[in-house]
Amino acid sequence: MDIKIERRKTKEIKVKNLTIGGGNPVVIQEMTWVPASDVEGTVKQIRKMESVGLRLVRVAVPDQESALSIRKIKSKIKIPVVADIQFDSRLAMLAIEAGVDKLRINPGNIGNRKKLSAVVSAAKERAVPIRIGVNSGSLDKSVIKQFGGKTIQAMVESALGEAALLERLGFYDIVISLKSTEIDLVVGANIEIAERVSYPLHLGVTEAGFGQDGMLLSLSGLSPLLMDGIGDTIRISLTNRDRLENIILCQKILGALHIPWV
Repeated sequence: MDIKIERRKTKEIKVKNLTIGGGNPVVIQEMTWVPASDVEGTVKQIRKMESVGLRLVRVAVPDQESALSIRKIKSKIKIPVVADIQFDSRLAMLAIEAGVDKLRINPGNIGNRKKLSAVVSAAKERAVPIRIGVNSGSLDKSVIKQFGGKTIQAMVESALGEAALLERLGFYDIVISLKSTEIDLVVGANIEIAERVSYPLHLGVTEAGFGQDGMLLSLSGLSPLLMDGIGDTIRISLTNRDRLENIILCQKILGALHIPWV
């Protein structure tokens, strides 16, 4: 007899035509591996990923040209696009204006309150949700000192602090991810934050590595959480030349657990 996994009920977040959370099918994500400024190369990669069933793609936006390229990319593909922004509120604003469907930022490093407020206002106006990403490898030094190292508590409190910055601005279309190369941190942090917030959670193991070792690391980190009903979106980060394998592995894991996915 199959064991039925009871999914954790979370807030529903709309990303264009997708719904993340609320017991909806788990959304598999992948990321392009050429600069978004290379529109032709990015579109080619996304179309390949679409061909194996990908329904949400993330692109790195390190500069103005990449941000402005989002409009052209979106005109040539069918699935929603997430812009990965590091530190620069101007790039977040440009990405929103270009029609991006979701942002991946850390509010605490996007700029001062005025800049963050401008980003949040634009995201609200365009119905663009925000994913907060916390990684044990890039925790703030003050958080590490406060919690005695790169601990589960340090990761969780860091994420809650980032979420609070958005909440104080009246923004609640939030997805949270807590990632690490350490499996105990991935599992522990996600279990704890699942008990404290109702936001959807994005699961992943940072830089899982190559081949079977990477697969085992990913399985070890994701399976316990998925079996506990935790996880609304996932991405597997094997170091492959062709990231189609990452998407297919996600599909196989979810299929083996009889968890619906898109």
